[in-house]
Amino acid sequence: MNQELNYKHLYYFWVTAKEGGMSHAAARLGMAVQTVSAQVRLLEQSLGHALFKPAGRGLALTEAGQAALQVAEQIFHLGEHLHTAVRDATSQTGVRLVVGISDGLAKLAVRDLLAPALAEPRLRLVCHEDDFEDLLADLALHRLDVVLSDRPAPANPNLKLYSHALGSSPLGWYAPKALLAEVRLDFPHSLARVPVLLPSAQASVRLSIDQWFEQHGVLPNLVGEFEDSALLATFGSSGMGVFPASERMREKLSQGYGLRWVAPCEGVQEHYYAIGTARKVQHPLVQSLLKTAPA
Repeated sequence: MNQELNYKHLYYFWVTAKEGGMSHAAARLGMAVQTVSAQVRLLEQSLGHALFKPAGRGLALTEAGQAALQVAEQIFHLGEHLHTAVRDATSQTGVRLVVGISDGLAKLAVRDLLAPALAEPRLRLVCHEDDFEDLLADLALHRLDVVLSDRPAPANPNLKLYSHALGSSPLGWYAPKALLAEVRLDFPHSLARVPVLLPSAQASVRLSIDQWFEQHGVLPNLVGEFEDSALLATFGSSGMGVFPASERMREKLSQGYGLRWVAPCEGVQEHYYAIGTARKVQHPLVQSLLKTAPA
């Protein structure tokens, strides 16, 4: 078995797997089906395993093919960024940091969490917001340098990820001036009368908030749910309702949104994590994020 990998053969296999068959791959590559098939067979011979198996009128990946596809995805994705990497290295335009922001993470906290990296004068920051699972997949494929989230990555032997706690913050209740007096009267039972805004179920803290209501025997007068904490604060400041948010954002909510602190949301904590890959050489700005995290 030849141990030297032929990347041309791997590329034809990758296109075939992505296109779902030899004929579609040949059409995309502008080549004859026989040529594509021959290149894939040479790769199979080199690896010593069949990568495809018949499936109806088409082909399906074998277990070996699935493993090969995962590696090929990483290789060719990195290849797509080769020109950008070389340009950045030679032009010295900045230090690029690509961050995934989980949809469940309070967006008002993101800048504070990234503060150590923002101190880099040549920083070129790229932020992507997406579903938590999709971000972890992109991280595993090295499309992201780090993921910020409100929960750690689940255990998965196929994804070599680590989760580093960046700290936590207790939650408090905030209200616009028009609702402040009413919500403070007989709090927390007043939350059954005044309009209440909550983070959506995408946020891991939502379960703890719901349990807090149950513990206090309060059925909230829920009028809105939001995935984005900044959007929640915007609607709250407009007078739509009162809502829970991180105590670390108290000054920002007061000065930037004109909101008033009402009371603590006892026992409810918002947690923050940085999730990265098990690379031998970690991005220097990711290292700076982790160094400032609590021990």
